[in-house]
Amino acid sequence: YYLDYTAIGRGVGNYLAWGVFEDKSFDPNKRTLPMGAIYDWQLKRNEVNHKDVAEHVKHSWYKDGPALNPADGITEPDFTDYDTEKKYTWAKAPRMSEKPMEVGALSRMLIAYVSGNETAKKLIDDTLNKLGVAGKHELLMSPLGRAAARALESKLIADAMVTWTMELIENLKTGKNELYTPHETPDSGIGTGLWEAPRGALGHWYSLKEGKVDRYQIITPTAWNVSPRDEKGVRGPIEEALVGTPVVDAKRPVEVLRVVHSFDPCIACTVHIIDPETNEIRKFRVS
Repeated sequence: YYLDYTAIGRGVGNYLAWGVFEDKSFDPNKRTLPMGAIYDWQLKRNEVNHKDVAEHVKHSWYKDGPALNPADGITEPDFTDYDTEKKYTWAKAPRMSEKPMEVGALSRMLIAYVSGNETAKKLIDDTLNKLGVAGKHELLMSPLGRAAARALESKLIADAMVTWTMELIENLKTGKNELYTPHETPDSGIGTGLWEAPRGALGHWYSLKEGKVDRYQIITPTAWNVSPRDEKGVRGPIEEALVGTPVVDAKRPVEVLRVVHSFDPCIACTVHIIDPETNEIRKFRVS
């Protein structure tokens, strides 16, 4: 039964991770779960550059224009009506090197695997062995693989936390208890922040002018996964995963739900801001 969900809902075969859990070198390629990409179903790690990201709006309810890197991004709503041949969603269509990318735990674990992370390799190989499909890593590129990756990643992180906790205790014992580095905000400049949320790759692009935020663009994990078609008509990960998914009962399309849920999509978000001086948490709900 479970292996049935390795044959449907597979997606686009491209996987992206910005990486998470910093190495002491601050090299994103050496993070516990490293930065990288996998293209065209091939289990090979590729370097990535945020400058190769572009967002398409041909099928989104925004004013038409060329695909732009978020650093130059423009978000001007232009709602018309729901037309699947024209515009049909509020989501933009982000692309990495002109390819739609799946993000999330599966992407992180696959990229860790091909990057040589021994813990990730053992967890994945042991799982395939227990399923009786040893060596068939392509089966992970599926709804079953997405669910399994969340559990395996939790195990990897939980084990790593033991080491991190011991390092923290040692630092506290020796007086190394700095929690953050204060800094002055410049009057002008540009910046990019790339990290992983639990749901996948998260990127912030911004610019400052006269000490104020002049431009701010965000690509959330769900924006990657729920992406509509781009200017070339190429579907995003969830759209592509649904193509060809068999439905036994049209009145109860649980297969569709399982495929979509395997991406763990998020539509409404809550932003938490914490003051490093007072630990006061401010919450802003964005709908």
